[in-house]
Amino acid sequence: MYFILTLFFASLIGITFMIGRKLVLLQNGQISYKEYAPYRGMHMEEWKHIILKGIKRYGFITLVALIRLYVKVSSVIKNVYENTKDQIKNFFSKRLNANPTEKREVNKFLRMMSDYKLKLRMIKERVKEEEESL
Repeated sequence: MYFILTLFFASLIGITFMIGRKLVLLQNGQISYKEYAPYRGMHMEEWKHIILKGIKRYGFITLVALIRLYVKVSSVIKNVYENTKDQIKNFFSKRLNANPTEKREVNKFLRMMSDYKLKLRMIKERVKEEEESL
């Protein structure tokens, strides 16, 4: 922490020293203040005109590209929606219109369990009959 503060104040003192030296030279008249433009050649109006022209051009190109993209994406989404809708209709129509007389194969485990329950019921009935007869 102290190291960072020391560096900060050292750089602050260095900057004030440099600025002060330039101010002293400016006051003595050894340096004259000159106003200069950072650009050479074209004027700002020409640059403004060229930039606005480019912005309009690229804006138009971007707008056309976005409209094309919107149309293509909406078309793809519409096709996917239609296909999915047809698949769902076909799926449900097959299930509803399936032949009810056609028997489906029963699971082997469930069939064994039902047979086992039937045998247990029969055994219970026999035991009751024997108890009643006694």
